[in-house]
Amino acid sequence: MINEISGKQAGQVDKSRLPRHIAIIMDGNGRWAKKRGLPRTAGHKTGAETFRKVATYCKNLGVEYLTVYAFSTENWKRSETEVGAIMALLKRYLLEAIDSMERDSIRLKFFGDMTSIPSELRALARETDEITEHLGRDAFQANICLNYGGRDELLRAARRFAADCAAGLEKPEELDEAMFSGYLDSAGIPDPELIIRPSGELRLSNFLLWQCAYSEFYYTDTLWPDFDEAEIDRAVAAYQKRDRRFGGVK
Repeated sequence: MINEISGKQAGQVDKSRLPRHIAIIMDGNGRWAKKRGLPRTAGHKTGAETFRKVATYCKNLGVEYLTVYAFSTENWKRSETEVGAIMALLKRYLLEAIDSMERDSIRLKFFGDMTSIPSELRALARETDEITEHLGRDAFQANICLNYGGRDELLRAARRFAADCAAGLEKPEELDEAMFSGYLDSAGIPDPELIIRPSGELRLSNFLLWQCAYSEFYYTDTLWPDFDEAEIDRAVAAYQKRDRRFGGVK
């Protein structure tokens, strides 16, 4: 087991020192289903409900931003049935979000290349963008990484910066980290202080490569569909025990 804090120690969260931004690689849906003799699509369905539950808990806990890895640029390699099921779940979530975002004061933003996403889903995503613009900046924000890859994000940002330079809007010699961050999908959002990966895997899997420079990582064997509020508490409690020096000395 690689859980960093045992179940007996869970729940010791200091709400005065919460990470502003938590990011999660939602991993283990397929293995969860296989262990139960179910199709992989059943794991994705349960995983979608887990996301809803975890997002609500993070909001109520006082976290400002939650970013989740929902569908990577590599996930198109999966079967047509599985990809179709994931897109259907996303459509259902978006329809529900459109009805509830203002009521629950939840902003919603997508990271990734949306050009390859079905047109119906892109239209629904635009509706959520419009609702998000009406909500205050202090509202809880959920970021969904869809058709997302960290390297792809960096390439898209570099191309946008290059286009601005070609148009005479920017100068290459003036590029710094703050300016480049403004070209990323996460522009205007603080980097995640805590990245959580369920399912026992110890990889970053092309997730938030620029933004994770000083993130703390938390790994757990728990599969994503089994993830719950107590798991968030364990991860946050582990984060709060870390000594974050950012290259300095304390």
